[in-house]
Amino acid sequence: MTVASHIVELRRKHEHLSEMVERAQRAPGSDDLEIAALKKQKLKLKEEIERLSHA
Repeated sequence: MTVASHIVELRRKHEHLSEMVERAQRAPGSDDLEIAALKKQKLKLKEEIERLSHA
């Protein structure tokens, strides 16, 4: 897997997590800890994308 294709895959995962966070935030009775965990995963992916993009 090339770095470029890996970045594309990470961006796809980041977008999927964004959608999951949005759905969870709109859902009544959503779990704040679950939302926080999803946001943390998103941040890690974003940091990895930036690291690979600038390498």
